[in-house]
Amino acid sequence: MNLILIAVVFLGMIAFIIALVLYAASKKFAVYEDPRIAQVSALLPQANCGGCGYPGCNGFANACVKAETLDGKLCPVGGAELMTKIASLLGMTVVTAEPMIAVVRCAGTCEARPRLNTYDSAPSCAIAAALYGGETGCSYGCLGCGDCVSACTFGAITMNPATGLPEVNADVCTACAACMKACPKHIIEMRAKGKKDRRVYVSCVNADKGALTRKACTVGCIGCGKCVKTCAFEAITMRDNLAYIDYRTCRLCRKCVEACPQQSIVELNFPPRKPKEESAVESVQSI
Repeated sequence: MNLILIAVVFLGMIAFIIALVLYAASKKFAVYEDPRIAQVSALLPQANCGGCGYPGCNGFANACVKAETLDGKLCPVGGAELMTKIASLLGMTVVTAEPMIAVVRCAGTCEARPRLNTYDSAPSCAIAAALYGGETGCSYGCLGCGDCVSACTFGAITMNPATGLPEVNADVCTACAACMKACPKHIIEMRAKGKKDRRVYVSCVNADKGALTRKACTVGCIGCGKCVKTCAFEAITMRDNLAYIDYRTCRLCRKCVEACPQQSIVELNFPPRKPKEESAVESVQSI
């Protein structure tokens, strides 16, 4: 009986010592988390899309709480309204960020970019890109397998069966950039949505010389530079035989669209142009 009692007491002492050690360790190595992180995270949509540039909504909440200002931070799903709530919670002011949208920079439809072979393997752009340049003569353009569609958790991008190209629904797109990251050809770009949803951009990423590009696609940029000479705002630059329009400098005058001999520059959501004869008459009358 004494042996049992001694054993119980001994084990109790060991348990007590271990409890003291664990308590001391928990105090010494305790990690403090600002309670505001959980509050901000509760406001977020929990889409965990990564469009904010941080690993999930909790990562974005942590960054917002630790930052001195919310400048440059935006939840693309919640938008400006959500950022205003976060700023109010944290006692900060928020600068309204320009809305962004995914833009497909490839106009190589089935008609513009004839098929030279048939891809008969797993329906994946990533796999197709690893195997070869694609079914057409353009090794830069859309592969058409729809990896971008699968990557979008908001259903904002679909494949057009007639053109074989992805199309972005501007009303649904949150600019999370998931489609951009999924595209192995890097034809999807995040650009400013623009006033009245109007945008002008070069819908081509082909860096080949003009003759090769024209042979592969009838609407590919041939690097002639006419758009660069036409732009009065220096918004267009030429690099690797390819024109690029900087949306931050572009004034949407659309002169470059008329100057492009390949129709490689896209203009979206603008009112119809007036016929040249009608415009000329109006100019004469105004004089």
